[in-house]
Amino acid sequence: MRELEKPPVLAARGGCWFRGGGLEVHLGVEDPFLPARKAHPGLLVTGLRAVAAALERAGSPVTWDGDFPGHERFYSADPFGNRLEFLEPVSR
Repeated sequence: MRELEKPPVLAARGGCWFRGGGLEVHLGVEDPFLPARKAHPGLLVTGLRAVAAALERAGSPVTWDGDFPGHERFYSADPFGNRLEFLEPVSR
């Protein structure tokens, strides 16, 4: 993804925007910062187990959660402590 230039009136509020792969993500900033431990983005991926392995090799633990019918999923955290969900549909 590449970073987008925000309109000046919005840039003054902080945060950043990214676009790539048909997606656009807007990230905001709060002061004082507190990590989001429950609210989270859900990222639908292909090769979920490979993603988990890559995160663990990079030092980011993953926690598997089997409570979403029809999907495999796990949670991890970004470097700031924010919760991230990764999931992949299970074909049966």
